[in-house]
Amino acid sequence: MFKHILVPTDGSELSQDNARQAVRFAQSIGARITAYHAKPNLAAAYFYGEEANTASEPLGQIDEQIDKEVQKNLAFVEDLCREADVPCATLTTLSNSPYEAIVEAATRSGADLIFMASHGRKGIRAKILGSETLKTLTHATIPVLVSSYGGGRR
Repeated sequence: MFKHILVPTDGSELSQDNARQAVRFAQSIGARITAYHAKPNLAAAYFYGEEANTASEPLGQIDEQIDKEVQKNLAFVEDLCREADVPCATLTTLSNSPYEAIVEAATRSGADLIFMASHGRKGIRAKILGSETLKTLTHATIPVLVSSYGGGRR
């Protein structure tokens, strides 16, 4: 059975609901969790992307704000784990490609399962926007459990 679960989080309601489900699952099977956040690489986007000419705040200030948000998102999962007595570690890396970062984080942390949510986009929106979950499913070398969205706290 699974012993180490990677739980990607971005702080959204969907992500928080996924974390709740992941913690309940981990608790039921005696697994540990690594909460993971793919922090955007702003320097690359700033210097090479469209943002190069539109940034109104210094890059360092934006980066500090993002760091605070990342820590808050990871702390949310840590708190859930603490309450459920589930061992938890955290991991964050810089990446502008979330699915690649998730797959790499799973390998780096030694996880044997990725537990993530899907936004449930369908049709043309899914084709145009793509899906980080779908990309993770197709590139991961370990199982990926996709949770359903329950619309908030349970």
